[in-house]
Amino acid sequence: MPQSWVYILASRTGTLYTGVTSDLTRRVLEHRSGVRSGFASKYGCDRLVYYEESDDIAVAIAREKAIKGWTRAKKIALIEAKNPDWNDLAEHLGSRILMPNQSMAEEDKKEAQRIRLPLPETRKQE
Repeated sequence: MPQSWVYILASRTGTLYTGVTSDLTRRVLEHRSGVRSGFASKYGCDRLVYYEESDDIAVAIAREKAIKGWTRAKKIALIEAKNPDWNDLAEHLGSRILMPNQSMAEEDKKEAQRIRLPLPETRKQE
């Protein structure tokens, strides 16, 4: 199981923030709720657009430092190689992240109202 993550957050205006953590879900929630003050909070970087896992925190810290030294263009290329549409990847972390003004009941209600497309049927080989 990964022990650390290097991640990139983006703001709505395109500002990028690179960080490292031992708990990605918790850290994204902290950024979104404003618990952590600093660069990401100041510039509204709250959308998880890239992350990579590592079993070694020292390797993750070295990778974070390397990425922080890159040009903006190189960071964008890294993001777009895995996330070309710049989707918020936090919803794919395996647990739901709620903002302070959201409730689990309300999010469950929204989920129930979503239209589900049928999965394509697989053809039997004859």
